[in-house]
Amino acid sequence: MQQDAELILWLAGNQFFAMDDVVRAFQRQNPGMDVGLITLPPGLLLTAIERNGWTYGGKDYPGRPDIYASVNLGHLGKLKQTGLMKDYAVYMHNEMVLMVAKGNPKGIRGIADLKRADMRTSMPNPVNEGIMQFYGRKVLERHGLWQHIAGGKECFSCQATMSNWFTAVHHRETPDRILAGTSDTGIVWVTEGIEAQRQGKAVDMVRLPPADSLRDEVAYVIGALNGPRKAAADRYLAFLRTPAAQAAYAKYGFVNASPQALTPRPIP
Repeated sequence: MQQDAELILWLAGNQFFAMDDVVRAFQRQNPGMDVGLITLPPGLLLTAIERNGWTYGGKDYPGRPDIYASVNLGHLGKLKQTGLMKDYAVYMHNEMVLMVAKGNPKGIRGIADLKRADMRTSMPNPVNEGIMQFYGRKVLERHGLWQHIAGGKECFSCQATMSNWFTAVHHRETPDRILAGTSDTGIVWVTEGIEAQRQGKAVDMVRLPPADSLRDEVAYVIGALNGPRKAAADRYLAFLRTPAAQAAYAKYGFVNASPQALTPRPIP
């Protein structure tokens, strides 16, 4: 069981593919430490923390992590308000791209192409997927495309419009829908595009200008919850400041955080 581990991490799901390397690097510096890990959309993780656990199949699974990470500082702010977390750090960055089929057969060049009549999109949902909640939506709104994509709906695993599907877990569904020919494109993190290609999936990425990729804004924030394993959590946060941790993430396309960003500070 996760609660039997010496350190429990609940992290924003879009870093799942890097975590084997990250955890192994941590354990090399902390031999013998047993680590439990869950990677899911950060909104779902936050809800589980607030409810002190999960309910699945009619059964309760109580417990909280020692470390929580999101792509939105407001999530950590909610934990501060309840007395569960005090400090945070930025530990890496990312940027948005459009995933397309290999060779980009539709000739997609940027966000403006999403309004084309022949375009079928697979988009992260606006309910609990941080990439859309905090980043993608405002880019689509700035381009005047939000209603075209959402059709007035706030849902997940749903056909929002005739041409757009809102996912439950976008980094799994969007490449699969593109490969199946049911979608032409969708917003993903560049790291997810790199991972899909590493897995041999026939997809490409359309890079976006900084105003649309938000590469200068997207930040992964992390903090330790107050609890009995706080010392182990602090060791993990210290590890993230090491070259070994930053290199493990960079291998998968994440942008390293600066030493200043990695320095813990009070949650505002």
